[in-house]
Amino acid sequence: MNFPPPSAKQAQVIWFSVTTLAVAVVLSALGATFWALGSLINALASLIVPLAVAGIIACLLDPVVDFFQQRMNIPRVRAILLVFFIGMAIVVLMLGTVVPELVVQTNKLAANLPDYSAKFREQFSHWLKDSMLGQRAQEAWDQDIGLKVQQALKDTVPFIKDWLIAHLGSFAVFMSYAVGLALVPVYLFYFLLEKSGIQSNWSDYLPIRESTAKQELVFVLSAINDCIVVFFRGQILVSLCSGTLLGLGLLLCGIDYAVLLGALAAVLCILPYIGSIITFVLAMVLAAVQYGDGRHFIQVAGVFLFVQLAEGLVYSPRILGNRVGLHPLTIIICVMIGTKLLGGILGGLLAIPITAALRTIMFRYVWRKPAEAEKVISS
Repeated sequence: MNFPPPSAKQAQVIWFSVTTLAVAVVLSALGATFWALGSLINALASLIVPLAVAGIIACLLDPVVDFFQQRMNIPRVRAILLVFFIGMAIVVLMLGTVVPELVVQTNKLAANLPDYSAKFREQFSHWLKDSMLGQRAQEAWDQDIGLKVQQALKDTVPFIKDWLIAHLGSFAVFMSYAVGLALVPVYLFYFLLEKSGIQSNWSDYLPIRESTAKQELVFVLSAINDCIVVFFRGQILVSLCSGTLLGLGLLLCGIDYAVLLGALAAVLCILPYIGSIITFVLAMVLAAVQYGDGRHFIQVAGVFLFVQLAEGLVYSPRILGNRVGLHPLTIIICVMIGTKLLGGILGGLLAIPITAALRTIMFRYVWRKPAEAEKVISS
């Protein structure tokens, strides 16, 4: 039985349906891949985390090793050992100065957290009463919302403790993490020592014959690797600068736990924008509990505004430039998605360079011609 050919409108509907189905299949495959990757990362966390830590530190220290090797004509092994010695000296200095203060402030904050949460609830209630929001907002806060916020603040430390127990509770898991972290210096030494060999010969171990397909695979893997190296090497330095400036600024404002907040910012600001938002909220809460006046609110906001301007205009362009090339909203969304799909903070961190690498790949294969993409990548 011969069917008549579809009309132009029917053909358009058919092609639209087929395209929609193909897009749905591709998105489902990507979702399943990320879910499987997240499960694999969680299962092998005790092995992956030490390798990731060693790789990140190697990205940071490699320019220093190259400086001693090339500018001062020191053999690479001696240059690596010299960098190790300098790093150990810095760690010892931190253990003798900053770390004890962090421990004292952390214990003090944990002990005072219930009182701070009650005081914050009371002061916020008074602010609502005096504000334009009126009596109804104060009653809603006092009867329901404030109690929940106060309880959430009280449960913060027990939540962190329970999380640590859940992840490191068993002796076997704790030992696997301990052994893995103890091997970080070994991994780091060989990453730095074998850098040239890894860079020049890694493509030889791909299980594909020399062909155009292998060249494209090498390009894709190189794009992902370059984005990961650029992001971690730059973003860690940026977060350290931001954490130091925030700690000093809050200390000058007279905010309690300024050193602890600065150290927390140095860690959280590795996640662009999200880390700054979390640290800003915590600093404002502490300012409200400690002083409860508008002057210190303005001072804390001014410190964060100054650090954000310094980061955006001064040191971040010099350290990172525009090599990641992602819009701030894109970064926030991909961090949230990566945290959910890939699992935890490590997934959120990996999501940014992976998204930047996917952007590079899309410029090569979808949005621009290969020749134009090479110019974008080289710039």
